[in-house]
Amino acid sequence: MTNFPDAKILDVDLTVGKIETSTIPGETYRLYPGGSALGLYLILQEMEPGIDPLSPENMLVFSTSVLTGLPISGQSRVMITTKSPLTETIGDSQAGGFFPAHLRNSGYDAVVFRGKSEKPVYLYIDGNDVTLKDASAVWGKVTGETERIIREELDEDQLEIAEIGPAGENLVKYASIMNMANRANGRNGTGAVMGSKNLKAIAVKKVKPRKPYDAEGFKKLSGNVKERIAENPNIQGLGASGTNGELAPTSEEGFLPTRNFLSGYFGEKVEKIGGDTLMNTIFKESDTCFACAIRCKRVVEIEGKVDPLYGGPEYETAATFGSYCDVDSLEDVSIANQYCNMYGLDTISCGATIAFAMECYEKGLLTKEDTDGMELAFGKSEYFPELIEKIALRKGFGDLLAEGTHRAAEKLGPEAMPLSMCVKKQEMPAHMPHYKPAIGLLYAVNSFGADHQSCEHDPFLTMPEDSFERKRLAMIGISKGYEDSFSMDDDKVRFTVAGQQFFSTLDTLGLCQFAWGPTWQLYGPDDLIDFCEAGVGWETSIEELLEIGERRINMMRYFNMREGFDKKDDYLPERMYEPLPDGPQKGFQLDKDIFMNFRDNYYQFVDWDENGNPSEETLRKLSLGWLLEKR
Repeated sequence: MTNFPDAKILDVDLTVGKIETSTIPGETYRLYPGGSALGLYLILQEMEPGIDPLSPENMLVFSTSVLTGLPISGQSRVMITTKSPLTETIGDSQAGGFFPAHLRNSGYDAVVFRGKSEKPVYLYIDGNDVTLKDASAVWGKVTGETERIIREELDEDQLEIAEIGPAGENLVKYASIMNMANRANGRNGTGAVMGSKNLKAIAVKKVKPRKPYDAEGFKKLSGNVKERIAENPNIQGLGASGTNGELAPTSEEGFLPTRNFLSGYFGEKVEKIGGDTLMNTIFKESDTCFACAIRCKRVVEIEGKVDPLYGGPEYETAATFGSYCDVDSLEDVSIANQYCNMYGLDTISCGATIAFAMECYEKGLLTKEDTDGMELAFGKSEYFPELIEKIALRKGFGDLLAEGTHRAAEKLGPEAMPLSMCVKKQEMPAHMPHYKPAIGLLYAVNSFGADHQSCEHDPFLTMPEDSFERKRLAMIGISKGYEDSFSMDDDKVRFTVAGQQFFSTLDTLGLCQFAWGPTWQLYGPDDLIDFCEAGVGWETSIEELLEIGERRINMMRYFNMREGFDKKDDYLPERMYEPLPDGPQKGFQLDKDIFMNFRDNYYQFVDWDENGNPSEETLRKLSLGWLLEKR
């Protein structure tokens, strides 16, 4: 390819109802070729620091990438960038499905929303015909009902729709944006920003897939997918039992967050909510995303209780509503998953917030008078439907929990604060820093709060040097292995940084981490280079791709620096440093002094200053000198 393609931006001013398009030249787009890198580029051009995340001044950017919409596994992702109402940092959230591919194939690399509509609206995209529609008929409706009504109103079945539920309308701090009523841009409360703008949905008319730049080269990647799956037991397992298959092994290791992180061991209960039980009882079918052969999504059905429209619980959901809450009923976990998807709530934050409330109740920090009469002790899953609805509608006790655990703890008092398992006010996912210190480090330093998909996980370093996974890691410069996953030395920092940069590249290019490198996935780093060339004619290298990921990371950190965040905000909850009370890891604890040194070594490795922020030299090295001129 002689020239990198230009990016086409759809700009929607909701305040005045004005819709325009613009382009970003290819030479610039190559630096920010999609995802939140592109979103940040647009936001940092004009949005002032210090704005209220729920004010009209906040920008909400839906972005795809230069690769999105091509017919190959793992490319259909939409990334949403905004200032988060949950963390007040940069907000970043990703989701799969069919909506992302059809948005990009309609001709738009990003859609920018600014301002606030006077009344509820939704955006309808039919190629070059883009209009704002009255959303009064769907305002207040749950996600599945919203999609049905919009299809009927437009008299069009061939639509992909991203929408908020009542939680977004009611500005719940961890409201999600859904598509297919079961794919979630779940983290960071992006749904609340959408609700604050009176924007209910985006409906995109389906279009044909894009054609690859080099059809023969592309076929070499996409045409042998069955053979790739047959040769990769990890992908076979993901397709067979979904992510829930990891619950039991993680608990058996002693590191499955249980009872609000009081323990890492769920005992025999874990089998009742795990992948095998799901497959043998309530499983209906496997689902997938646009052009993807992996089929990792589990769809469940319980007659009269759980509608398959809303998918099924994945690992994080089964953990947060299961082990976090000391609940071993797969039925109740599945009902909770459905309610979150109906009302548009992040299952991680919602389940973790309920677990926090359960511990507060058991410790006497909440009473039945506070909880609207609910005896909200651990294990009380019968309250899930009522409680989730109260949160989404901000009714009664739900109004407190709609703020998330950090803000709820602030209101309950100092005794409640140690029970809030958050980083930057975002609830932690179901991976314990004790077992995965690289993930713990990323929990601490990640710009948008605790996130489990911003780096590869430590146990892969314990595999044999000649293993499939270790050979993949060597492609991004990681060669040292370990006997166990607990190390926090300089080489583990190197692993963390390289993994973070590669995952950041994937999040920029809108690629699913289950399909694209760097370890066990369907495709590896070398395949990604081939994909760029065959897909769009982009001749690239591992070095360029890792720099793209590094650029995004530094843009996020720069955004946070403008908002007053720095090293002081890069912490883990104190509970992470306490000895585990039971299970196979009884007595094990994460050493705080070693971990904090681990964190400080990370700052040095990525060339950040003593406050944990990008230096002028680092920004200029990454072609981000223009940010310095905006100070």
